[in-house]
Amino acid sequence: MGNKPSILVIYTGGTIGMIQHPDSGTLQPFNFDDIYSQVLVLENINANIEFLEFESLIDSSNMHPDFWIKLASVIENKFDDYQGFVILHGTDTMAYTASALSFMLENLNKPVILTGSQLPLGIIRTDGRDNLINSIEIAMALKDGNPIVPEVAIYFENRLLRGNRTTKTNAENFSAFISGNYPSLAEVGVRIKYNYNFINRTNSKKLKVHKELDYNVAILKLFPGISQHIVSSTLNASNLKAVILESFGSGNAPTDKWFIKQLENAIKRNILIFNVTQCKEGSVEIGKYETSVDLGKIGVIGGFDITTETAIAKLMYLLGAKHNSGKIKKLLTTSLRGEITI
Repeated sequence: MGNKPSILVIYTGGTIGMIQHPDSGTLQPFNFDDIYSQVLVLENINANIEFLEFESLIDSSNMHPDFWIKLASVIENKFDDYQGFVILHGTDTMAYTASALSFMLENLNKPVILTGSQLPLGIIRTDGRDNLINSIEIAMALKDGNPIVPEVAIYFENRLLRGNRTTKTNAENFSAFISGNYPSLAEVGVRIKYNYNFINRTNSKKLKVHKELDYNVAILKLFPGISQHIVSSTLNASNLKAVILESFGSGNAPTDKWFIKQLENAIKRNILIFNVTQCKEGSVEIGKYETSVDLGKIGVIGGFDITTETAIAKLMYLLGAKHNSGKIKKLLTTSLRGEITI
């Protein structure tokens, strides 16, 4: 591949890879062999850019942990051949995939940048062209011979965000993602301004890919008037191993005796209860208010400022590793990939 940096762009599906049929006007996936006709400026990038299109493209709403394993396997198999990776992905579950990959790709020392678009590449006003071009530039960027961003990140609308700190919050605007509890890794304008202090440092360890995920987890989102039946149905689901409790504010929940008792009974059955705030910014602080004191007493685990997307991915990863419950509890409150602020 010569002296040029080599970048692998992996297309999994999603809006960015769509083009409008000239006759029917409907959107359909286009052949990435023709990518240079859609994004001419790619020819001016000083890199060897290769495209890999998944045989079975999926809408991101159909995303499944099995697909994450397939995606991680591709990166593992191609890892030594490329300086960085760009994943084209639908926006709806992009934050879930980024979070999962951050745990699955242990000792990552190369960029894995996820991006997509709100409008297809085949639309004149598409945001996909800039997102693709800037993601490639970030994936090939070096400082002192090392990748500047050796981690899983999401690039969207002029900002690079840590993948496991990101949430989609807007389905209408080009600025679709936020990172409520962690600064941007980079801002893109006339030049790319990297926030080096917030980017993971490169390491010399060998990449280790984890492909065992256990998705016997559930989310219990609290709301005023939630019934005993709903709580019981969730906590007593078959094969359940962990529940993400989406609580109010800084980790608060109803103090009704029946509610606390049901959580306590679940914990006694070795079901992990992981307390994550519904807020897009802020952190769980069990015991800060009276409404969370009982949660701490019965063994609910505080998630600090972790996002729901990352909580799901982290639990699947830790359960898949078959750790005992004590170790999982400890690791849930440990920052493994920069996913929480303790």
